[in-house]
Amino acid sequence: MNFSKSIMTIMLVSLLFVGCKEKSSENVADSATETGTPKVKKEIAAANLQTANFTIKGMTCEIGCAKTIQEELNGLDGVQTATVNFKKESATVSFDKTVLTPEELTKVVEATADGKTYKVSNMKL
Repeated sequence: MNFSKSIMTIMLVSLLFVGCKEKSSENVADSATETGTPKVKKEIAAANLQTANFTIKGMTCEIGCAKTIQEELNGLDGVQTATVNFKKESATVSFDKTVLTPEELTKVVEATADGKTYKVSNMKL
């Protein structure tokens, strides 16, 4: 009986580790080598500020998926703010339209994780 419980516990822990798409080990290694100082964002002129709202399909969890996508978007040059809502399967990104395009935002989201997991749709500007 104890052996069965041990096996079930190990399976549950394994499932938790692989259930969410996390950043690759390369990205984790890159973030560990940073100096720890936050990246200073350039001020975006009000005339160049654009907001995009879109749907993201394929997210399986809030911490591994939604947070990872949000961090990827916020790390882009030209993005003022990006928020990803796991429950609504949506994202809102305020960005400089002279630096980024909606197509580039779509490419970044869809390239996160393995490049096949997330799909962007319903892009509204």
